[in-house]
Amino acid sequence: MTASTRSASRAEEAVELITVTIDGVEVEVPKGTLVIRAAEQAGIQIPRFCDHPLLKPAGACRQCLVEISAPDREGNLRAMPKPQASCTIEATPGMVVATQHTSDVAEKAQHGIMEFLLINHPLDCPVCDKGGECPLQNQAMSNGRATSRFDVVKRTFPKPIKVSTEILLDRDRCILCQRCTRFSDEIAGDPFIALQGRGGGTPGDEVHGVNGSQIGAFDEHVLHFTSSGEEEPVVLATDMVGPGGQAGLTDGLAAGPLGVAETDTSGRPFASYFSGNTIQICPVGALTSASYRFRSRPFDLVSTPSIAEHDAGGSAIRVDHRRGVVLRRLAGEDPEVNEEWITDKDRFAFTWQTAPDRLTMPLVRDETTGELVPTSWADALDVAATGLRRAQEAGGVGLLPGGRLTLEDAYTWSKFARVVLGTNDVDHRARVHSDEEAAFLAGHVAARDGVTYPDLETAGQVLLVALEPEEECGTIFLRLRKGVLAGSVRVATLAPWATRGTAKLRAELLPAAPGTEPEVLGAVAPGGEHATLAEALAGPGSVILVGERAAEVPGTLSAVVALAGRTGARIAWVPRRAGDRGAVDAGLLPGLLPGGRDVADAESRVDTGAVWGVPSLPAEPGRDLTGILTAARDGALGGLVVGGLEAVDLPDPALAREAFDAAGFVLQLEVRRSEVTRWADVVLPVAPPAEKAGTYLNWEGRPRPFGQVLASRALSDRQALAELADELGTDLGVGSLERVHAEIADLFDHRRHAAAALDVAPGPLPEPAEGEAVLATWRLHLDGGRGQDGEPHLAGTAHRPVVRLSRETAAGIGIEPGRAGADGVKVTVTGPAGSITLPLAVTTMPERVVWLPANSPGSRVREMLGVGAGAVVTISPATRREGER
Repeated sequence: MTASTRSASRAEEAVELITVTIDGVEVEVPKGTLVIRAAEQAGIQIPRFCDHPLLKPAGACRQCLVEISAPDREGNLRAMPKPQASCTIEATPGMVVATQHTSDVAEKAQHGIMEFLLINHPLDCPVCDKGGECPLQNQAMSNGRATSRFDVVKRTFPKPIKVSTEILLDRDRCILCQRCTRFSDEIAGDPFIALQGRGGGTPGDEVHGVNGSQIGAFDEHVLHFTSSGEEEPVVLATDMVGPGGQAGLTDGLAAGPLGVAETDTSGRPFASYFSGNTIQICPVGALTSASYRFRSRPFDLVSTPSIAEHDAGGSAIRVDHRRGVVLRRLAGEDPEVNEEWITDKDRFAFTWQTAPDRLTMPLVRDETTGELVPTSWADALDVAATGLRRAQEAGGVGLLPGGRLTLEDAYTWSKFARVVLGTNDVDHRARVHSDEEAAFLAGHVAARDGVTYPDLETAGQVLLVALEPEEECGTIFLRLRKGVLAGSVRVATLAPWATRGTAKLRAELLPAAPGTEPEVLGAVAPGGEHATLAEALAGPGSVILVGERAAEVPGTLSAVVALAGRTGARIAWVPRRAGDRGAVDAGLLPGLLPGGRDVADAESRVDTGAVWGVPSLPAEPGRDLTGILTAARDGALGGLVVGGLEAVDLPDPALAREAFDAAGFVLQLEVRRSEVTRWADVVLPVAPPAEKAGTYLNWEGRPRPFGQVLASRALSDRQALAELADELGTDLGVGSLERVHAEIADLFDHRRHAAAALDVAPGPLPEPAEGEAVLATWRLHLDGGRGQDGEPHLAGTAHRPVVRLSRETAAGIGIEPGRAGADGVKVTVTGPAGSITLPLAVTTMPERVVWLPANSPGSRVREMLGVGAGAVVTISPATRREGER
């Protein structure tokens, strides 16, 4: 029995059960259960709008009124003087509840509340986005009056209000249930929407009167106030915020003037990475999506459960499509993983799969014109097979699959490399990597079951190393925040500065300039600078969450392993891409076979070969990503097989381009045309996630299977490689998912983990001179990634790219942080390949450290600067152009 299982068993034993009677039915429920939940357990339906199982009770809508009687001190059953909101009252021993099913009083009260809610609600169900799946619509029929007594003019508002570029608000429909505001406060922690005004408001059109209660973001044209500009001038947004298209206050819900780093790319106050959840939990059609609004009715849609493909969280989603076109995605319900929440990227960023540059036919380069031309699958496979044979004769073939693959596709790539091409030159990592990381993945990640989402919620202490969960895995952020608010977990983070997510997690910051991470981790020890944290990590259930960026600094992963050894904390690795964890388990690394088996171990090769039906496998560990690209550039490899890979993501984009240009033969398997396509000799189009079935392994190592959403003739990577293997004269044996799953189960059941001898010394610390700084960088949740293409509404909610410096560092290059307007002055960061110029955000962080977003518009760090995190770069005030203020 594991520690988590034992703690769960103890928790179950400690639960005190009480008996209550609801509509004559006795039901036993845990002490503290709300009456409305007890009724659910008894199979009794009570209407509600404001109630949500993952939000705190509010009693805002009053639709769930019931009659309640409870024993007094003498044991006599006494009725409460009036109907009570069942969503706010806890069940007590001996309580007797009468719902609308058995009580005329409760039924009349519910009818009255429904009539009140419908007084000003518009009768626009045929055009409302919620029509057909609307709780108000349904419950008005089941728990409301048959006819309306209201015969005067309904209240109306100008609409819509843009809460953000993605979220639109129709105040006419709002019933003030406050689900959206409670979500923003209790779950996301982003104050992007609020309840404002009071009661019914002041009658008439008094400019200075009190506005009636309404949901929104503070806006001068909505709430009828104007700014005098006595202290700080009010900056107006250029895009629509007010209901009539007027500019509105950019201050939004921020307390005080808005900093340059607090706006999104549309100029508004940053809303949230999770704001789309408010649309889904809104029980009426008040909150709508700009991308879905008025596009379809729910009853026209076909719904399919699926898994989000944008990060390693493995969030459950529901994909809704009509006539072969995906129109929206909603959060699925999975209490063990994402509960009922997903990020806005998971919700809205799906149009990339049907972008205009989508590949629909194989392409082959014409020898005469040098252009890629469409051809048949038979011809493309023949040309690809011929090219791969020649490449093998010319030195071999390297495989770069990328990190977007399902487990089944990754397994097929791994098997294709070893069985068909006879090479271990395969590496899925489209990022900075190292031998230290390869050893860490082999010994602490591959084919291992480890930390889970529920573990994080009650871990006691969590240390984040090279990981910003809000930016890199939103479901982890939400689960940690839930635990923090419940008091069951504390968070510490090793980072150069305290991000917005760090603040919302109330996390302890361990300041670390790039390169100093091993040193700071070494100080988390008894008697060290962070001895208190070391003691907390030694507590039961503690976890160290390690991001993929830890590979950028030599010695960091070794220090993490040593820290875990000192404290007993468990380690979990969190990659950024959805397919990275599955790729590790499938053996898409130069030193690993599927199931975490060591390539160099003879027994592992024999066992794997027996499952694959081959007598032998290549024994020598292969080249990693950088080694493959270098060998291709230098002519040591004759060809490359490339999957979902972008040159700008790689550690050295210039080296990648040189390698693709020099390679004798390049075969690409891709969903859309990319930069790599310009060098490809053959392009095989493969299916996007919506057009295939498969499994993602999330960061927990939890299988997340999903079915095919859309009918399609497109082949998955598995199917395309199987066809290519047949053309090369080998039966790859992956013709069906069932067979693939059987082989995976066989290999994973007999795991042989590679030894994890991690003792890599930290590298020398960078020493920036005057006018220089050490570069820190990571990718933001919404950035310039191609998985967000085709969704301008979502793009408008991304954080505005900025360059971050401390006050002292800014002063060192001649910028006075105390001077009005200093925050926002542009700074130029220069590296070997070029420069990046962005507005300055003065930030509390180590001196002579500069932070940039890794892949945002105008800030593609590795491509534009030619270096990555830990490098020394030059910083200077941007030179103003002629005519620029």
